[in-house]
Amino acid sequence: MEIEVAAAKIGKWATSQSGDTLEMVERPHGGFSFVLVDGQRSGRAAKAISNLVARKVISELAEGVRDGAAARAAHDYLFTYRGGKVSATLNVLSVDLITDTLVLSRNSHCPIIVVIPGQGMKLLDETVEPIGVRRGTKPSITELPLKLGTLAVVYTDGLERAGSWSSPVFDIPQAVQSLMDEGEIRAQHVADALLEQALTLEEGRPRDDISVLVLHIAERQEKSEVRHLLLRVPL
Repeated sequence: MEIEVAAAKIGKWATSQSGDTLEMVERPHGGFSFVLVDGQRSGRAAKAISNLVARKVISELAEGVRDGAAARAAHDYLFTYRGGKVSATLNVLSVDLITDTLVLSRNSHCPIIVVIPGQGMKLLDETVEPIGVRRGTKPSITELPLKLGTLAVVYTDGLERAGSWSSPVFDIPQAVQSLMDEGEIRAQHVADALLEQALTLEEGRPRDDISVLVLHIAERQEKSEVRHLLLRVPL
């Protein structure tokens, strides 16, 4: 098996900076973690908050702290730093090679979509609060075995609200199911397709920052032990 992870993101129309931050860290005991944070509101102030939270989570994970504890530490840090007056949504998606599990940590009203072969699609939508506002906030944690064909889709609320001003609510689970029905699944294709549909609904002018993070456990393509990472960012 091999993991494919892809992201597609865009900032709010006519805003200098996206309030969403995506970071990656290699876990010290094996595996990788991907941290997606959406700061309150948008623009430069939101970016400062999301950067602050992402850095805290990444630093904790890099020292071997477990995902749930890292999320709680980020909440405590933001709550103390801004006096409970600023919130952020936080998702941590981890491939833990010690336990051979996919760990999904969530402090967001947006669900995480998981497709498991033989079990179909599941929405991880337990009610949780964003971090930074209420004392003692905890994440929702889900652990799944690393199983060939598993797909996880994480996104910020800009995707969920796409087109809501003039169209029906974007049915993201249905969009993911349609992509699954097409046949061969690639993480980058899913991320790009969801963002493209959102931009179509928004007529090319997103009213909020949009970020999509997709992980797919795929069949290993080659015997080489070489790892690959590709980043494409317009300047």
